[in-house]
Amino acid sequence: ALDVTENEDGYTVKASVPGINPDDLDITLEDNVLTIKGDVQDSEEIEKEQYHIRERRYGRFSRSIKFPVMVNSDDVAAAYDKGVLTLAVPKAEEVKPKRIAITAS
Repeated sequence: ALDVTENEDGYTVKASVPGINPDDLDITLEDNVLTIKGDVQDSEEIEKEQYHIRERRYGRFSRSIKFPVMVNSDDVAAAYDKGVLTLAVPKAEEVKPKRIAITAS
């Protein structure tokens, strides 16, 4: 699951990735497409028991997001805290709104 928010300067992407070591995540940004990949290992092997409920997910996953405006791939910042990956993706300078100063004469 993930959330994407936007402000004048860029985007914030928050992805829920509980139980995954941050070193096992693969994050790429190419052609304005952010891709997050990972692999959730099954923590235990149950051979002599049967499941009644099995809701926890495991296995490979991949999620891609295409940004509607150009972003600056050189300045993306990533942080991981308590199972939440947070990415700060700045917009490219040419698409940010510019304030034009008025000179009075």
